[in-house]
Amino acid sequence: MATTELDGHKYRRGKIALPSAESRYFSITTVYMDSQEEYSGQYHAHPYGEINCVVQVDPTAELMGMQGWRAAGWTSPGPGTHHYPQVRGGALVALFFLPAGRISYNAIPGMPQPLSV
Repeated sequence: MATTELDGHKYRRGKIALPSAESRYFSITTVYMDSQEEYSGQYHAHPYGEINCVVQVDPTAELMGMQGWRAAGWTSPGPGTHHYPQVRGGALVALFFLPAGRISYNAIPGMPQPLSV
């Protein structure tokens, strides 16, 4: 499903659904990342937060999120958070659920993160 190459074969993305009543007004995007070494994707922010489901293709693959390196499972960065998605240890697929489909590529690395509640 992640067929649009962002950086060759190791970083691809694909839109599964736009926000609608059927998706509870979330967009759903799939991302494929594959690298043995640490690899960073596009820096971005989550204006309304994000829910992620990470599925390992390789059993040693990990995704760096807001709480550090994680293998398979769910994460949920809060509203206003920002980061580089990073992979290491192999290939994985992540499903990103974005409220109202909101994502921003205007975030600046090093900006303070919002306070969590």
